[in-house]
Amino acid sequence: MPRDSSRESGGRRATRRRFIAAAGAAGVSAGFAGCLYGTTGSGGETVVSFGFDPSAAQAVGDEIRALFHEEGGLSNDIRITFEPGVQDSGSRRDKYMRQLTGGEADPDLILMDSGWTRTFIDRELVTNLSSFLPQDVLDTVESEYLESSLSTAMGSDGSLYGVPLFPDFGVMQYRKDLVRNAGFQPDEDDWATEPMTWERFSQIMAETLQANADEEESLRYGYVFPFDSYEGLSCCSFNEMMTSWGGAYFGGRDNLFGPIGERPITVDTEPVVNSIRMARSFIYGEDDDAALDGYPRISPENVLSWSEPNVHNAMVNGETVAQRNWPYSIATNATEENYGTDYGVMPLPYATEPSNAQAEGTGGTTSALGGWNMTVNPNTEVPDAVREVIEAATTDEVMLGLFRIWGWLPPKLELLRTQAARDIEPTGRYAETLYVAGQNSMPRPVTVLWPQESSAISSAVNGSASREQAPAGAMTDLKNELQVIEGST
Repeated sequence: MPRDSSRESGGRRATRRRFIAAAGAAGVSAGFAGCLYGTTGSGGETVVSFGFDPSAAQAVGDEIRALFHEEGGLSNDIRITFEPGVQDSGSRRDKYMRQLTGGEADPDLILMDSGWTRTFIDRELVTNLSSFLPQDVLDTVESEYLESSLSTAMGSDGSLYGVPLFPDFGVMQYRKDLVRNAGFQPDEDDWATEPMTWERFSQIMAETLQANADEEESLRYGYVFPFDSYEGLSCCSFNEMMTSWGGAYFGGRDNLFGPIGERPITVDTEPVVNSIRMARSFIYGEDDDAALDGYPRISPENVLSWSEPNVHNAMVNGETVAQRNWPYSIATNATEENYGTDYGVMPLPYATEPSNAQAEGTGGTTSALGGWNMTVNPNTEVPDAVREVIEAATTDEVMLGLFRIWGWLPPKLELLRTQAARDIEPTGRYAETLYVAGQNSMPRPVTVLWPQESSAISSAVNGSASREQAPAGAMTDLKNELQVIEGST
């Protein structure tokens, strides 16, 4: 099988400079006026079908439609119809892959997981927006959107193929009432914006668990995190843990998206191995053969089969002091009827300062990047209407409205520093923490080979954390496996 030529011609992550050049070369300023729509509804309006999040479409679809018109300025003769996919992200990816490969014209606009948008770009299945959107919209996206989010929607040539609708960042969520009872002062010590080390965090959790054991009957764990053998481990919970130690799968941030077969494979380096040793310390304590000194036992063995809902439930049920999860969990737990202002959020801890990190662009607090991008079906029959929907989505009013209605964070990170964002309860209360997490977000290393690589990584890391194999040996074996996968194209 021939090597991917697009990777050979420019495999490294597209920079903002290259994005500008690609947009300019496309000559995108002309030809967008007029209403040459090809599909009309019963009222004479143009219908844009939007492949969308099923929960949001069902719960607040009407509110989101109204938002686009009333605050985003979308023309009243354009009607959005949400086509909800299944909840499982991988199944939605597979469905869109079949539809676009088959040349179907529906849906016109597709919401794609930032974790697999690049797969569609590399296979040339979505529209190049650098030659589709007006220059002023391209300028806004290029200059004001979160760069890590944007990188998941760009091709290796620097062109833009997707516009982020919302990003997502992993954060540490915890019970302020419990840590205060143990003698700690999270507000006075700026836990909300000043990341602490993993070592200090683990000791705080252990002390808090002990201090509250007699008064909190249901409290059993200090810290829970999703560590099952699944995509969420390789893309996110382990990715951010490893990065915070200064390690990387493929040498560093510049190699996230290739070039396939030419980037270094660095999963056997000391920072990566130590991040697994830390996980084993949390789960089994300092008596484990691979444990690190100074990292007490604070987590249950159950985390090795848990994903985000299990972790969330442990917090809801009062079983844990802290959890690693996505911001959706804040909206549930920080309401007045639950933990209210006793609920705390802080950036994820770190082990190595960025200046001392072994891999380029790593070290320090790190949040895995999630979120979804809007992409355009190249077979759409209503391109002008699709263009107007995207334009509406890039307004501040729609971004803040989505944050208010459904908790979706704005892709323009600076909006989190506005009073309007802070006033959105309860998640807006933590806007400064989310801003820090966004600034330190890390995308997963997606290429066409990522599904195979992700599976190999999650299996090896989960197996080693389960004490099936020593961390160093497991990572040496994983490196060999990744070399075979990288050489398969």
